[in-house]
Amino acid sequence: MNIRRIAFGARRQGLAVAGIRAWILGLGVLGAAIGTGRPEEAETYTVIAYNDLGMHCMQQDFSQMMILPPFNTVRAQVIRRGGSPDIMTSDVTLTYELPGNTTSSDKCNFWTYAPALLGVNLAPDLGVAGFGMSGSMVRDAAARDFKAEGIPVTPVEDDGKENPYGMALITTKLNGSVVAQTQTVVPVSWEMSCNICHNKPGETVATNILASHDRLHATNLMANQPVLCASCHADAALGAPGTPGVSTLSSAMHSAHAPRMAAANLTNECYACHPGFRTNCQRDLHTSKGMTCNSCHTSMEAVGNPARRPWVDEPRCADCHTKAGFEFEPAGVRFRDATGHGGVKCITCHGSPHAMGPATTATDNAQTIRLQGHAGKIDTCTVCHTTIPGPFPHRAND
Repeated sequence: MNIRRIAFGARRQGLAVAGIRAWILGLGVLGAAIGTGRPEEAETYTVIAYNDLGMHCMQQDFSQMMILPPFNTVRAQVIRRGGSPDIMTSDVTLTYELPGNTTSSDKCNFWTYAPALLGVNLAPDLGVAGFGMSGSMVRDAAARDFKAEGIPVTPVEDDGKENPYGMALITTKLNGSVVAQTQTVVPVSWEMSCNICHNKPGETVATNILASHDRLHATNLMANQPVLCASCHADAALGAPGTPGVSTLSSAMHSAHAPRMAAANLTNECYACHPGFRTNCQRDLHTSKGMTCNSCHTSMEAVGNPARRPWVDEPRCADCHTKAGFEFEPAGVRFRDATGHGGVKCITCHGSPHAMGPATTATDNAQTIRLQGHAGKIDTCTVCHTTIPGPFPHRAND
């Protein structure tokens, strides 16, 4: 495939608000029904969508091994506007689609090797959680939102351009009529640069990795390709229990690579695997303040600590942010799962982890600009309230 790289149109630093609006509408998928003067319009419903992670990574080739499949999750909250807004979990239906990126099975070979890797035959463009490239979102009553889990999107659009910041269109209907729409970034990249170190002449990157594992750990992976790493190394992201006595995938990967990363001579060692120097996995307001991955995650050694519970023991906002009367995520609850302000999820107003607003990428800011006229966290009351309420604390039950 002749992939024509674009300068990731999302990465337009300093683009004026009017310019971003024109760019969004130029995608040809929002239309006049959504409008651009959101705070002044008297719409009945507001839908706000978000990705559960700032950047999903995947492989480009699955013929020899699999670390992660194509898997991207979009969630959304629907709010009925009013003096006392309601979070909707019934009556409305939500659908998602990715205009301009409608297929994936013709862009990578995951579906060819899924039976050998996972023991399942998946229909083309169907993800491992049962969601395709478009369809209906399901209601999560406990979280008071809707989700489409494991969308198998790749970073290649239908016209062959690579774009890690593709956008999903979320449509909300009530009694069959459209009442609200929004767009949100569905980030994905296969810029996992294993070739920085695994680059022995005459071998593929995967061959070098599997052969090295066999040599170091007395395994026989080369003879059992394709290899699912999570078949032995527990991976909470895939719900894979692994093999008792074998380190988790997170611990194995981070602990094994931590002492070797100095040789790679990278300004950000995390970007060797977590995409990446072109993709910019971390692109939120913390980035603009000079923070890096290790500002929150401490170090690769710390992330690889065998006592750490991957995807559970994560940095908390309260680790750095303190303000009298404010509440942040409860202990043991991830930012993306925490709620506040009457049940509105923190991520709904602040944006996805690693892409919290104002982000350094125009597409990540597009939703909040359309909703309230400026980037950053949603702090314009009339996005959800028909009348401006008095000051409110930053607490879950207010």
